[in-house]
Amino acid sequence: MKLIVGLGNPGREYRDTRHNVGFLVIDEIARRHQLTLGMAPSQVPDAFVAKKFGPEPLLVAKPLTFMNRSGDAVAALMRYYDIAAPDLLVVVDEVALPFGKVRARSRGSAGGHNGLKSLVERLGTTEFARLRLGVGRGDPRRDLADHVLSKFEPEERPVLDEFIIRAADAAEMFAAVGIDKVMNAYNPETAAPEID
Repeated sequence: MKLIVGLGNPGREYRDTRHNVGFLVIDEIARRHQLTLGMAPSQVPDAFVAKKFGPEPLLVAKPLTFMNRSGDAVAALMRYYDIAAPDLLVVVDEVALPFGKVRARSRGSAGGHNGLKSLVERLGTTEFARLRLGVGRGDPRRDLADHVLSKFEPEERPVLDEFIIRAADAAEMFAAVGIDKVMNAYNPETAAPEID
C-alpha cells in the first residue's frame, strides 16, 4: 500500500494558504475517488485519513499536528499501516520554486522546510519521496513566514486550480508506477542535478 501525505496546518485561519497546498492536493485526490477523510485510528495522533481499496490500495492523509510536528502523525501512520519509507510520498510547499511548478524527488534533505525536518527526525531517514509544489518566495522584503501563511490572491486562482490538479495527477502516478516515473514526467528536463 502506498501512503500519500499532504502537509499543512489545521484550522480555518490556515485554509487556502500557501503552506497548505499539500492539504489541497489530498482533498483533490479524495474528491476524485469519492473518499471521505475521517479521523485516523486512535493509535495515530491527529490525522485525517482515507483509504482506497482495490488491487492497488492507497492511503491518503493530512496530519493535524501543525507543520513543524508533522512527523509525529506520519511516523504513527506508517507504523500502524506497516508502510515502508519507499512507499511514502510527501506533498509539500516549496518557496524555492516559482508558483505553479511541480518537482518530484525520490529522497533528500529537509532543505529548511519545518515539515520535512520533522519527518526526517521522526522517521530517521531521508529516503522517502516528496512532491515539492512551488509557492514562490514573494517579496524578498517580506518575512518568509508571512508569505507562506498568506492566502492566494484572486488572480492566482486559475493557476492554483490547474496546479493542484497537476500535482494530484503526479501523486496518483507515484501510487501507480513509483517516483522514478513521476520525476521523468514532471521534472524539468533542463534542471541541473540536485545535490544534497
